[in-house]
Amino acid sequence: MSNEVTGTVKFFNDAKGFGFITSPSLSKDVFVHISNIQNDTLSDGEQVSFQIREGNKGKEAFDVKSI
Repeated sequence: MSNEVTGTVKFFNDAKGFGFITSPSLSKDVFVHISNIQNDTLSDGEQVSFQIREGNKGKEAFDVKSI
């Protein structure tokens, strides 16, 4: 498994159930699906910790938690 990464929610759409997280330690924003977050939702600008795995369309965040 990947190491834990910290970042900031760049965008999250509750209605569609997905968004993106940005982190200075990553070259690209990471996709996050609502099923991979520990809270009920995420807010734009929220600080989070997460792990990364390879999904069907590239890297995705999972085990996403507010910090």
